[in-house]
Amino acid sequence: MKYLDFSKPVVALAPLAGYTDLPFRSVVKNFGVDYTVSEMISSNALAYNSEKTKKMLTKSPNEDPYFVQLSGSSEEIMRLAVEKLNECEGIAGIDLNCGCPAPKVFNHGSGSNLLGDLPRLQKILKTIKKYSNKHYTTAKVRIGIDEKIPVDIAKAVEDCGVDFIAVHGRTKKGAYKAPVDYDAIAAMKEAVSIPVIANGDITDLAKAKKVLEHTKADGIMIGRGAVGKPWVFYQIAQNNQEISNELKKKIILEHFSKMVEFYNEYGTVMFRKHLHTYSKGYEGAHHFRDEINTITDPKKMEELIRNFF
Repeated sequence: MKYLDFSKPVVALAPLAGYTDLPFRSVVKNFGVDYTVSEMISSNALAYNSEKTKKMLTKSPNEDPYFVQLSGSSEEIMRLAVEKLNECEGIAGIDLNCGCPAPKVFNHGSGSNLLGDLPRLQKILKTIKKYSNKHYTTAKVRIGIDEKIPVDIAKAVEDCGVDFIAVHGRTKKGAYKAPVDYDAIAAMKEAVSIPVIANGDITDLAKAKKVLEHTKADGIMIGRGAVGKPWVFYQIAQNNQEISNELKKKIILEHFSKMVEFYNEYGTVMFRKHLHTYSKGYEGAHHFRDEINTITDPKKMEELIRNFF
């Protein structure tokens, strides 16, 4: 198993429900991404043997190191979920989701809800740390619920003995629309001795450089900025904003192939949403989207992709 080297800024793929599944992660991992994280996994679903959840844990052979992100609000359920993960090989670490703003997650006491009760957040993190047999214990946070309390959050997480922290520079209230507060991330980096990964609105090479310079963070994490353009990781790795249409096409086809391989024919249907974003800015995109929305046959879809891009 590979370990992370923080002597230079690391680059990570953020967990993003419905997008950062095994096919997507395996594609971006080829571009120099230092570590990948599963889609958010419900500790409750994992503890009680959900078959769908078990499939979500599957990793690609090239994912190393690979982290599993858990959400939850109960120490006991979290312990049971961790014990399930202890039986799985190839997982470098467990990440606690302390940032998801979705109402169905927040209202169950999970995700960003934990930021409003730091002692409870600490109890759950310490439970993971105590029972996990994985190398890393980490947390992904926001900077508060309504009010910004970045330093309090950073210190509370550090006190649990976690290995590093990833920070989305918005509050729960700010969702995905408010400006990202990179000063808050910088303050968190200054306040703790563990590595801090900056996350939020990093969409290209120039922004990646700017965020690292501004925050002095130990790395960056990209989620929504990679949807429709996973080659952003290639551009960062190559330190070059240029990328050929031919390489883009190759990446799209590889992603599609991985989707069909993992989900069988249903992968064709699932890939439609990716093609909607991949086709943005291309001439004839509207007609292309209308056409793919009725396609279920993988060979037909591949032919349309090759002809369009």
